[in-house]
Amino acid sequence: MDQFIIIFILAYLLGSIPSGLIIGKVFYKTDIREHGSGNLGATNTFRTLGVKAGSVVTLADILKGTLAAALPYILSVELHPLIPGVLAVIGHTYPIFARFRGGKAVATSGGVILCYAPLLFIILVLAFFISLYITKYVSLSSMIAGIVAILYVLISGMIGEWDPPLLIVIILLASFVILRHRTNIKRIIIKTEPKIKWL
Repeated sequence: MDQFIIIFILAYLLGSIPSGLIIGKVFYKTDIREHGSGNLGATNTFRTLGVKAGSVVTLADILKGTLAAALPYILSVELHPLIPGVLAVIGHTYPIFARFRGGKAVATSGGVILCYAPLLFIILVLAFFISLYITKYVSLSSMIAGIVAILYVLISGMIGEWDPPLLIVIILLASFVILRHRTNIKRIIIKTEPKIKWL
């Protein structure tokens, strides 16, 4: 039980590392919470600091989820990797190191999937960039990737074997991502959502 608690705490703390805030303050002398959407995630980093900084923050946020999900393997503890993975996502969204105001869970959720289901991660990356190329909306592409994840797990279960923990976690994460983007949905509808210009 003590090992589980340690992993739970480590996973949450890993997720809580505010990559966007650190990169912004250390290398750009900028608090990205004071610009753009005020969000600490990769999307606002792209908008506020540019492609290079946004790419670094995206990679860091992905790796947070991957490392958290890998903790049971690293520490040789019999615990389903999706459990600490979800805790990292919670940490990313409500980080203790940034007054519980974090990102929208997309990259860190992707990192969790990268650890547990690498093929699904690759499919989601492709779905995200295809949608991004067509629509130019990061928010919409993130939500579409979430929907693709649900469809993938459902179809995989129907034609092969079901993975109940993955199904539950994917539905939870995808729903959470969509919920976190509810203001973006409103802006997309009224056509005020910013579009990217670098793709």
